[in-house]
Amino acid sequence: MKAIDKSVPAYYAAGREYHRLRENIGLIEFERTKEIILENLPKPPAVIYDIGGAYGEYSWWLAHLCYEVHLFDLSETNIRMSAELAEEYPDCKLASSEVCDARNVPRADNSADAVLMMGPLYHITDYDERIKAVNESRRLLKKGGVLFTTALTPFSVLLYNITVYAPKEGENCLEDPKFLAMVERELNDGCHVNPNREVYAGIGSAHFHTAKALRAELSAGGFPDSVVHGVMGGAWLARDIDELWKNEASRNALMNTVRLLDTNEEIIGLSCHLLAVTGN
Repeated sequence: MKAIDKSVPAYYAAGREYHRLRENIGLIEFERTKEIILENLPKPPAVIYDIGGAYGEYSWWLAHLCYEVHLFDLSETNIRMSAELAEEYPDCKLASSEVCDARNVPRADNSADAVLMMGPLYHITDYDERIKAVNESRRLLKKGGVLFTTALTPFSVLLYNITVYAPKEGENCLEDPKFLAMVERELNDGCHVNPNREVYAGIGSAHFHTAKALRAELSAGGFPDSVVHGVMGGAWLARDIDELWKNEASRNALMNTVRLLDTNEEIIGLSCHLLAVTGN
């Protein structure tokens, strides 16, 4: 297997992922992803493999719902931090949590009712290696199982930096020729080339997918039929999401707009974050 770009483990070793889903646009991502997962999961106590599951936000949530959940992640830091969530879920525990690569998961064939692959496809920059990860999920899934796969769109970095553009406050990536060259490459072929996070302080080198490209890669890995959802719609563009989220009416209003745009092919890329649901 080809090595993952070193910017990926460095990012997670710094603990930058911790609580990302509990603030700002992460609130929308987490809420809508949970809705889609519950709409498609078999009933508990089904076996779920959360592959590339970071520090386990989804794992612990699903364990709380009485699923048998196994968390796998490439980052030792993430696996260590996952234990900290146990205090929030005293009524349950994970079946296991261990360091491993999404392309080589130490479990038997046909042993999972569902697989969450929520990060590997954008962290693995080589096409053939991404297909290996998809094939590995297919190996693990039982007949009739379901795969959930996330991806970032080629528009995600550019759109986010447009929303925060404020030169007087030092937010001026849009004026940086290196940043613009990086974004142009993303738009052309999905390759986000950012070794050691030198050009842009966000995600390191990665691969971004359109909805069409995501379906194609899943098909190449043995999953010919996928439904792709735009997880955040345009709701992530709203100002001060943290404050809006505290009010039930405004929170519901935001989520309603996400559901309205959910699978609209003409605007799905605006979401920046995609979730494919695929039956085995």
